[in-house]
Amino acid sequence: MAAARWYHRDISQVVAEELLAKAGRDGSFLVRDSESVKGAYALCLLFQRHVYTYRILPDDEGLLSVQTIQGIQAKCFRTLPDLIGAYQHPNNGLVTPLLHPVHHPRPDEDSDGEDARGWGHTVPCPGAPPSSRTPIPQQLQQRLQEQVHSSPASDFMGFMAEYLTHHVHDLEALCHGHPQLRHLSTALATACRALHSEIDFTLAGLETLARVFDPPVSPRSPAREQAFLSSDPDLELLLNKISTVNHLLSSLEKKVLKSLQEMVTRHNLALPSVAVSPLPAARPLAVQNFEVKAGKSQRAALTVDVESGTVTVTKRGSGSPEEVIPQDKILQLIKYQSVQSKVRLVCARENQKSLSRDFIFPSARKREAFCQLLQLMKIQHSNLDEPEIISVYVGTWNMGSTPPPRSLASWLTSRGLGRTQDETTACIPHDIYVIGTQENSLGDREWVEFLCASLKTLMAIDYRVVALQCLWSIKIVVLVKPEHQRRISHVHTSSVKTGIANTLGNKGAVGVSFLFNGTSFGFVNCHLASGSEKTHRRNQNYSDILHSLTLGDKRLGGFDLTLRFTHLFWFGDLNYRLDMDVQDILSHIVKKEFQALLAADQLTLEREKNKVFLQFSEGDISFPPTYRYERGTRDTYVWQKSKPTGMRINVPSWCDRILWKSHPETHVVCNSYGCTDDIVTSDHSPVFATFEVGVTSQFVPKEAPGSGPEALACIEWESIEVILKTTSRSKCYIEFHSYCLEEVQRSGENTFQNCDIPGFLKLGWSSKHLPVLNPILPDLEYLGDQHLLLSIKGVESCESYGECCLALRSAIGTTAQQFETFLFHRGEETGSVRGWMRVRVPRGRSGTRERLYEWISFEEEEEDAEPAAEPPTCPKPPPQRPRNRPRSLPEPASGYTNPAYFIFEGVP
Repeated sequence: MAAARWYHRDISQVVAEELLAKAGRDGSFLVRDSESVKGAYALCLLFQRHVYTYRILPDDEGLLSVQTIQGIQAKCFRTLPDLIGAYQHPNNGLVTPLLHPVHHPRPDEDSDGEDARGWGHTVPCPGAPPSSRTPIPQQLQQRLQEQVHSSPASDFMGFMAEYLTHHVHDLEALCHGHPQLRHLSTALATACRALHSEIDFTLAGLETLARVFDPPVSPRSPAREQAFLSSDPDLELLLNKISTVNHLLSSLEKKVLKSLQEMVTRHNLALPSVAVSPLPAARPLAVQNFEVKAGKSQRAALTVDVESGTVTVTKRGSGSPEEVIPQDKILQLIKYQSVQSKVRLVCARENQKSLSRDFIFPSARKREAFCQLLQLMKIQHSNLDEPEIISVYVGTWNMGSTPPPRSLASWLTSRGLGRTQDETTACIPHDIYVIGTQENSLGDREWVEFLCASLKTLMAIDYRVVALQCLWSIKIVVLVKPEHQRRISHVHTSSVKTGIANTLGNKGAVGVSFLFNGTSFGFVNCHLASGSEKTHRRNQNYSDILHSLTLGDKRLGGFDLTLRFTHLFWFGDLNYRLDMDVQDILSHIVKKEFQALLAADQLTLEREKNKVFLQFSEGDISFPPTYRYERGTRDTYVWQKSKPTGMRINVPSWCDRILWKSHPETHVVCNSYGCTDDIVTSDHSPVFATFEVGVTSQFVPKEAPGSGPEALACIEWESIEVILKTTSRSKCYIEFHSYCLEEVQRSGENTFQNCDIPGFLKLGWSSKHLPVLNPILPDLEYLGDQHLLLSIKGVESCESYGECCLALRSAIGTTAQQFETFLFHRGEETGSVRGWMRVRVPRGRSGTRERLYEWISFEEEEEDAEPAAEPPTCPKPPPQRPRNRPRSLPEPASGYTNPAYFIFEGVP
């Protein structure tokens, strides 16, 4: 039977609706994989401009049927094509018969001229045998022909070309239940015939060396010798030889070591004693001095001693004595946003009044170094059992298949170009290091040991390995300080291939997730498709990774990957290029006109179109493009590359990026984002970013459960309104997930519905149809760190139309607060949700405390404002942290997150 082109595998609900909308005719249909039930399918059918989705479920015997309402007999079919054929007739329970199949797009329909998943093959229908008239051989021959021009192994390619011509015999054998692929084995054995003599030569030498250090080793058996001398080009024989070489190479070092040790013991040889030096302790931070202006013009020096916990102010030329401020007297640190080099210290005095002091640093980088040292001082002298704030280093580097230099100091200490660390803070060790590499030719163990040794040299700390995940030459390594090892739990790793046909790992992603006490982290390192013209392919790579990477809590598997973690960091060689003439690019680089270049940056443009990385953040780019340099220097870009097919242009671009996305109302600050300028072994420069991240720990209530009458906190809803970008008319319900709830909660069906606007569905729930949620703990301090995940699901399909995350912190109080945010599904924006909610906390459980990261705040200074002559009577409270709303969008009371939704203003 021919391949069923109406079967689209695991495309998303949004993509299915887009394809049906393009078809435009009533009765247009397609089948995709179900998102709610594994092994099931979703039949999507267009009728009167609306898409109806029916679930196709398998029973215990594997028979397929369309899900019906209770009491109606279901019709069962052995294969999906049989089911589709039956429902092409009228009066079968669907809104309209299946009339017009919507086919899977052909390769030439892709905007980049090639299939988004790497191959242009048709998709076989589940349960249907492959067709002998498949177009695959011609396509494979064409691809092989393209490779011949660029590969030195032309003879080998000839053998493979012959196989592709006759591979249909293997295909037919496979259809009849014989998966041995005999014709492929014959072709490979013939192609590898010359390899036998090479391996025999290498193997003989290795065995000779092994016998020298292992005399009792018995010689090879006659049978084995005869097999090796045989001219039979059997593929299994070749694999056995390779396995033997691999075994000898891996065991030879142990044999030599054992032999030498026995020699030392046997002959009583004395080895020179080597004194084992104790592990170096963490280096104490040196006292740092900063030249500043106090007030308008008074010159002064600030001396920060982290170890003793003091800040000393010395005015120059005034003759006044030094003023020593203990860290516990510093109530607040205010950074001015209008003047990037200005800071205000609010300090307590004995008479209960506070004193504010303004200081202006020579540069914004010096101010950041001063603030970072004060933050570190607060942490060291806080006497907290568990940290409330940690520092995270993220690095990415395409190594160009070349070994690294001896020193990675500039990369690991965030020094070079862009927003870099000041020399006074560059060697302060981070709590977590996450290193992502692409085209890394080093072995896994060798690379990890090299990183650990580099950090030990720089920081005098033996970092512990949390996780290592590799996919071919794509690697991610997570290292933590020894004292944090016990705080790490629930470590998960995963990888996704996005190379040819999504089966080759030369492109793809590796990921790691874990809990740090009570805060979830996710890290994704990826290498996306290359080429200036491959923007659409890169977008598809991102979507595939987002959908297929299995990280985080399995109970949140139905949620968008970007919503499963408190903090998600995504980095790597994203390969997005600059859409600009190369000479114009070089001119802007010389002038350091990076904003002009960013206007042509493909990643920036795709994010503005909401195609990729929705609601992610990225630090300001103030460093030159990190690709494509001439190896051995950072002075020259090599943008031309000669290939057999002609000259290829690789314009200088910011291929290497670091982005992040965090839950609303959490603390994360990017302190540096830049690249090195002295690591020149690759055509890419290493990129780094450092973050200050707030973390939570296991909450211990002051009143033990059961010690008195249980007072419950409650989360109440006045209303919820949802707008979905869909052509469906389905009734929906809302699922509520949170770690503060004992189990998943569910609302009733929506109480009103409007689909008058084409392409949109407006839904609403009143308070009577929304559940009152009771958190497991009622304490304000606990609830302020909690979040709710909402999923809008169709009643018939039980599939999600969109998900979002809400913070409880800003809703705590006696009056309801309005919320509004985007809905996401599989990396796409699918709608908007807004409503009113409040979190009630019982009396006696409303106590809270200031977090370590909350004593630093930001403030806009009024123009020409004079410093206050009289000190305030009490420290100025930190400004209210704004809710995490999309930038440049209307306030919730007057509009929607997406300007497109303004069409609903005034619609009941």
